[in-house]
Amino acid sequence: MFDELNDYRKKIREFALKEFTEDVSKKYDRNEEFPFDIAKKALSLGMIDMENPAKILIAIEEMCRVDAGLGISATLPYFGGEVLLLFGNDGQKKILNDVYQGKVMLGLGITEPSGGSDVAGLKTFAKKSGNKYILNGSKMFISNGAIADYLVVLARTSEEEKRHQGLSTFLVNTKLKGFKATKLENKLGVRATNTAEIEFNDVELSEGDLIGEEGKGFYYIMTFFNISRIYVAGQALGISEGAFDKIKSYVKTMNLADEQTMFDVADVSTRIEAAKQLTYNAASYLFKYDPKPELTSMAKAYSGETAVYSSEKAMEITGKSPDESIQRIFRNAKIMEIWEGTSEVEKLVISKQILKGD
Repeated sequence: MFDELNDYRKKIREFALKEFTEDVSKKYDRNEEFPFDIAKKALSLGMIDMENPAKILIAIEEMCRVDAGLGISATLPYFGGEVLLLFGNDGQKKILNDVYQGKVMLGLGITEPSGGSDVAGLKTFAKKSGNKYILNGSKMFISNGAIADYLVVLARTSEEEKRHQGLSTFLVNTKLKGFKATKLENKLGVRATNTAEIEFNDVELSEGDLIGEEGKGFYYIMTFFNISRIYVAGQALGISEGAFDKIKSYVKTMNLADEQTMFDVADVSTRIEAAKQLTYNAASYLFKYDPKPELTSMAKAYSGETAVYSSEKAMEITGKSPDESIQRIFRNAKIMEIWEGTSEVEKLVISKQILKGD
């Protein structure tokens, strides 16, 4: 499947190299500004093709290879869309057509100030009142939070003995009364993305805003993570490759041939190849509708760690190089070990899946 898309990969790389120039990347990173025009241009390439999701993975990888801040921003307008596609009603799914055309932006609201990894421990509550739900609570570190038209929000709808059984998902129009978003400033990396703190103060939702069945939200989000973690692995893989591009260019330009540098080149190259094999192997199962959570988590955790390792080596090898793009790669890499499940969470998933098998 992936070998057949080499022409598409080349097309995406050419787009990224043309649009993500150093001046443009530097501008959006320094100003912490979302690149709306670039995101719309990227969508016009047809990368959001749910009939061929391999295009999404390839686009993410190749764009992040050039610049992760812009690359992730360009692929975030549909963030959370898979929840609607898999579990939404007809009205909710219609919104996706506008998302794919760049007319509407989505976001996903899960993480809360009191904790991120413990999804079932969230405190945001949607209380049923007649034929409505009244939503109260807050979310933290929400991608697209201050610019999204709609957010897919996970909230508690009942108190159950098993916490994960009382959660539901909603499609929240961000123009509703009681919704407030505050953009977070001075982030370490991926500064071109929009990240916000969200508050819900008696936000009125209709029964039609419920996504799927009440009480099934936890399972919907876990299904989403099985998908999104592949894409985060693609982000991390792209960052690693971008760091390695810088390493190779510097080593060749400076004609470095000392033993330690050669060891570093070999180590980075080997880890990237391993991350690529893990990512595309896990993706092959997902795209055949047979996801393997342990493989997905292996790909996400290892690729994230490889991004950090590769960017650190790029900084070390280039030494006092004034190349600001290397510094951006270094800053962008760290989030790969954190969002969509920390490396520690991924390792728990891996071990539990492995140990419950034969």
